[in-house]
Amino acid sequence: MTFWRSLFVAASLLAAPLSLAHAQTPQTVKAKNVVLVHGAWADGSSWSEVIPILQAAGLHVTSVQNPLSSLSDSVEATKRALAEQDGPTVLVAHSWGGTVISQVGTDPKVTGLVYVAARAPDADEDFVALSKQFPTGPVRAGIVERDGYTKLSEDSFLKYFANGVKPEQARELYAVQWPTAASIFAGRTTEAAWRAKPSWYAVSKNDYTINPDLERFLAKRMNATTVELDAGHLSLVSHPKEVANLILEAAGYPRS
Repeated sequence: MTFWRSLFVAASLLAAPLSLAHAQTPQTVKAKNVVLVHGAWADGSSWSEVIPILQAAGLHVTSVQNPLSSLSDSVEATKRALAEQDGPTVLVAHSWGGTVISQVGTDPKVTGLVYVAARAPDADEDFVALSKQFPTGPVRAGIVERDGYTKLSEDSFLKYFANGVKPEQARELYAVQWPTAASIFAGRTTEAAWRAKPSWYAVSKNDYTINPDLERFLAKRMNATTVELDAGHLSLVSHPKEVANLILEAAGYPRS
């Protein structure tokens, strides 16, 4: 009797850590929807290479036309898009759009956050000050401001913002770049959704807009599942399959 009792206790002790480990492993919730948020000096068409891949996998995809007039306006536009989603949703952002999803991503519908060469501010963080701890990219010299709104010069856009993108495609993107309020870059969030939601991050190793080391810092800080791409800032255009695969992973779908 003593032998069998000892064997049972030993087996129980061995099983307990395994059960605990399994319980602590984060499980990706399968999403039905993906909401995409573009960044500064762009519009919703910047996701046009990624969208068909996600749709082919069976996801319902919405690309927000981010007004870029203020942080609050951009947050409201994304909230409206999120309100239209039926069920679990992955929020994805490029560049400055990461500020928006960090604010909006606390919504209960949101099951995961994907940052593509994106900002990821903490709540009430001075992101401008944080950025200054890293070398400034050459794209900054091409910012042209008029009446409180900014655009990138053609040379800066093609050479630094869209580096790695096919020249003809880069010129099309330059033609549709959306004016961006100068004030939005200093805007602060009241939330940091990545502190509570599973997060993924695509670092652009050849980024001349957001320093790649800043991107790595942000990804590490949020404990994100991270990939590094041999891409410039517009990896969603130059490397759509890799970006889409990261989104599919976040949504609980097999890679394409």
